[in-house]
Amino acid sequence: MQKHDLVHIFQPFEALAEKLIPHAVATDDGAHDIGHIGRVFANATRIQAEEGGDAELLAAAVLLHDCVSVEKNSPQASQLAADKASGILAEMGWDKQRIEACAHAIAAHSFSAGIPPETLEAKILQDADRLDAIGMIGVARLFYIGGRMGSLLYDPADPTAEDRPLDDKHFALDHFPAKLFKLAEGFQTGTGRRLAAERRLHMFRDLLLEEIGA
Repeated sequence: MQKHDLVHIFQPFEALAEKLIPHAVATDDGAHDIGHIGRVFANATRIQAEEGGDAELLAAAVLLHDCVSVEKNSPQASQLAADKASGILAEMGWDKQRIEACAHAIAAHSFSAGIPPETLEAKILQDADRLDAIGMIGVARLFYIGGRMGSLLYDPADPTAEDRPLDDKHFALDHFPAKLFKLAEGFQTGTGRRLAAERRLHMFRDLLLEEIGA
């Protein structure tokens, strides 16, 4: 299936998606592919329905939030994506104020960037993206990325890092306390916090630890 065949999942913004999907995915990373963007859009749509905000601007921000090919844990990745998105939207004739609002949402969505979201759309995008990093899909993405990086599933000598520093570059299981638990605690909207609580992230880690006898 080609990326353009997935325009329908971005309804009612199919026309916008048709223009932006060619720019949306800049890597072969299956954790940041068009499927990820579609899930983030679904999350954002669900949050926006309760919290409000500019739905079209939010759709554009979702579609372009990963539009550069940079390591996703890089502090510069989201700002580079915001800069590229600004150029794309300017070519489409968007006005300066809406471009800046969209760019801010993209720049602020990243955990690594550490940019506080100042608008409702930025808060929704950050929440929507983080929802895809926790829960069952987040666990799947965690171990997928660990495999791409060549890391071990866990440290057999000390799975819970009781007597060593956390090292999620070498042990995928370390990514739970190193990042994912922090994500789960930092949601910006009431709807996002409620949806995050339903993902039961701690339960998945506990089950993994139980199965390995830790």
